[in-house]
Amino acid sequence: MDKIKKYQEIIIDYMKEYASVKPANLPNIESKIITDKENNHYQLLDWGWQDGKYIFTVVFHFDIINGKIWFQRNITEREVVDVFMEKGVPKEDIVLGFRSPKIRPYTGFATA
Repeated sequence: MDKIKKYQEIIIDYMKEYASVKPANLPNIESKIITDKENNHYQLLDWGWQDGKYIFTVVFHFDIINGKIWFQRNITEREVVDVFMEKGVPKEDIVLGFRSPKIRPYTGFATA
């Protein structure tokens, strides 16, 4: 399996696993996985009505750019990076896109 397909599977499988657990305090919120394999964009969205308020949140956003997984958004407390590394993604192929380019050299991960 080539690297891009492997990374696509890791991202999608992770989001499916996360979305399968429904928080008890958010019974009316649905999780949706959005995948664009052609352009390598992946999101997990939460949406619905809760206590009279409309909720629409991007929980995760990942891109695969130049053979690296870019973490664009993670609003959870989960250490997704650790999970991806356990599944075989080397640190050199992970970019913390939500961190300033000036800070990225100090993260221990790829800069771009």
